[in-house]
Amino acid sequence: MSKSFINYCPNCKSEDFSFENDFKFHCNSCDFVLYHNIAAAVAVIIKHDDKILFTVRNVEPDKGKWDLPGGFIDPNENAEEAACRELNEELGIDLSPKDLKYITTSPNNYLYRNVPYRTMDIFYEFEINSNQIKITAEDEINELIWVKKEQIQLDKIGFVSIRKVIESNYMK
Repeated sequence: MSKSFINYCPNCKSEDFSFENDFKFHCNSCDFVLYHNIAAAVAVIIKHDDKILFTVRNVEPDKGKWDLPGGFIDPNENAEEAACRELNEELGIDLSPKDLKYITTSPNNYLYRNVPYRTMDIFYEFEINSNQIKITAEDEINELIWVKKEQIQLDKIGFVSIRKVIESNYMK
């Protein structure tokens, strides 16, 4: 959080505040405190043969860049349930949490409408039997591309966390 998108205390409207370590908002006038903690998100690496499925983002941030199916975890939902829900919403794939293989986590920054959301991205892998997948969330996804591991271009991937996880786990 920064003063570029918050200009006063949400409690008393004072402009006398500070951000400690860029996550603790403290109003010096009324002593109001707000922690800007991370949000949890999931991403699924879908594999078929020696290829990985990337989506091409149809929305900001990083519109036009490669992404992975996934999204934010909803309240009262665990990470595996969120991954299954997102795959169903975005690609029409029905699976259960037991079908997912946990890979790792990675911090990320998600700038949306000039608000920086810091996230903890949780990565899963899913091996699929066919590369015939359709987009069911055309508002979010422009196209699907299957890329051989040795042909992955990290500079085409939008989010730092995804680049990091793909590079460390799939480009050896």
